[in-house]
Amino acid sequence: MADRMAPPTLGTVMKSIRSRNGWTLKEMSAKSGIPVSTLSKVEHDRLTLSYDKLQQLSQRLNIRMSDLFAEGDEDSTPRVTGRRSIGTIDQAVRVTTDNYDYHYLCTDLRQKRMIPIITRIRAHSAREFGELVRHHGEEFIFVLEGEVEIHTEFYDPVALKTGQGIYLDSSMGHAYVVAGEFEEALVLGVCSSADDGLMDSLMSLHG
Repeated sequence: MADRMAPPTLGTVMKSIRSRNGWTLKEMSAKSGIPVSTLSKVEHDRLTLSYDKLQQLSQRLNIRMSDLFAEGDEDSTPRVTGRRSIGTIDQAVRVTTDNYDYHYLCTDLRQKRMIPIITRIRAHSAREFGELVRHHGEEFIFVLEGEVEIHTEFYDPVALKTGQGIYLDSSMGHAYVVAGEFEEALVLGVCSSADDGLMDSLMSLHG
């Protein structure tokens, strides 16, 4: 029972997509442009995919990016209250970008109004980070390790140490970078929106 309720890994999702379409690994490789050896390692949970590869996969297979984060029939989505999901870092879906390593938690729940993310931050300045990001909704960031500098469109930068957090309007341009003498920082973020498609909105930012 515990195994059946465990959140699906990226490998499980990939294998399900391939099985549903009746593709061999070689056929899926030809369609996606990703080597057979890489697909095999992903399906056996020995390797994850970068954002660029996930984007390539979704475009070439004509599937939504968010579908790679939770697979299952739409009818299986609970229609009543009482949903729950235990999120652990080893079961998180990882997306790597130049500035961040994102670990998306509780990906077995679809159509969530809140998206919990553990993020390892590597960028050390707003210039290194690049253009501020924006998406609908609100978010809360809590610093778990290191020190973070928060850059926003309408406020002066503010530094947050371990144990401090910030709540902000996500439609306002924002960026998180490492502050102080730290090489990296680790934060827990929760993004929320009353609108559908929050995961797709977040996925569109990772490039």
